[in-house]
Amino acid sequence: MKLVSYTAPTPAEALKKAQMECGEDALVVSTKQIKKKGLTTAGLYEVVIVLNDEEGKTPRKSDQKEEKENLLKDDVFLDISKAAQQISKIAKVTDSKISVNKEEENSFKRKKSDMAEKDEIVKVKKEILKLSDKIKIIQNMFWEEKSFQRDGLPIPPEFSEIYKKAYQSGMSKDHLYTIMELTLENMPYRMRNSTETIKRYFQVLLQKIIPIRVELNLPKGAKKIMMFVGPTGVGKTTTIAKLAARYSFVKYRHKTGIITLDTYRIGAVEQLYQYAKMMRLPIEDVVDINDFDKAVNSLSRCDIVLIDTVGSSQYDKNKIGKLKRILDKTNFEIDVNLILSSATKLEDLQDIYNGFSFLNIDTIIFTKLDETKNFGNIFSLVYDVNKPISYFSTGQEVPDDIMEAQAEFLIKSLFEGFKKSKK
Repeated sequence: MKLVSYTAPTPAEALKKAQMECGEDALVVSTKQIKKKGLTTAGLYEVVIVLNDEEGKTPRKSDQKEEKENLLKDDVFLDISKAAQQISKIAKVTDSKISVNKEEENSFKRKKSDMAEKDEIVKVKKEILKLSDKIKIIQNMFWEEKSFQRDGLPIPPEFSEIYKKAYQSGMSKDHLYTIMELTLENMPYRMRNSTETIKRYFQVLLQKIIPIRVELNLPKGAKKIMMFVGPTGVGKTTTIAKLAARYSFVKYRHKTGIITLDTYRIGAVEQLYQYAKMMRLPIEDVVDINDFDKAVNSLSRCDIVLIDTVGSSQYDKNKIGKLKRILDKTNFEIDVNLILSSATKLEDLQDIYNGFSFLNIDTIIFTKLDETKNFGNIFSLVYDVNKPISYFSTGQEVPDDIMEAQAEFLIKSLFEGFKKSKK
């Protein structure tokens, strides 16, 4: 048995050199690094091979193939691993060499060789940043790799990080694939070199897709009646109090009145009466649906009338049916606002919307944005039902914690996390 060693800057090159001289029958015994790679010097690897075994037989080709694949795989991941480990170290060295004082800069200018070295360091840093970006792509490509294969839908490498964040935030997979396809169709190929560029393009596309109801100042002499419906516990009463304050003195000076149909819960009625008293707003309660128009007429001097309704399960057709009868019977035009909690998962949001949809929903208000980290569910719902969002409720404080809905704010919260904004 004869042992022969070959050296080269990478294991793959050393193996290739051995095969060129000893043929394909050469069997690799060991591979090791004998010199570390530096900034200006290449590394050195040694490959030891055996030409024949003791019986004079040549090694099996399957063993050679497996060994070569392992060598190549080790080479790739060793380079990536070493690059990842050295990125911060080299970046610091680069920053310290570039950020020299004025005296050293003057010295560099006088010495061409030193300037060339400085330029080389800058180039190295740029290459490291590119490598870091590629490593990020590779890392995210392996995220739940098996689940992608089960679905039979491959994730383009450029979208691996975006897919991971959006999917974890509650966005529908179907919507994600649709928007990735739209991005690939419209995005110039040259822009795909950076994950940050792709991410910004993807976010802009999402913003354009989200339907938003823009708040407009009520024209003089006009009247607006708004009914608020939704399941229990989403914050309808508090949202109405915030909007009443917003319309009557925080942003506008509209004459605002309140009607409550929620006479089932004594606490809710008392709470709304307290808000109305503090803001000096007229309020009416309706027990019999036949008295609804009468209550609206009693607030005829008001520019805006806000109607609170009893919270109901989406499966309670009896309670929702009473609201439907009011809307069908009234002589007034009523804007129906569905209030939903942003902390509700997408499947339940879709179920709730379907339960209330026969009330002819005009717009959606999302509450409790401060109680969740996931916002992809909001996007997927409005994308599905194509109904505009009018307001976001961002906390419990009356009247502060409410804002006009903004697509940019929602998408930024989806990718970067929620930060309270008052507008």
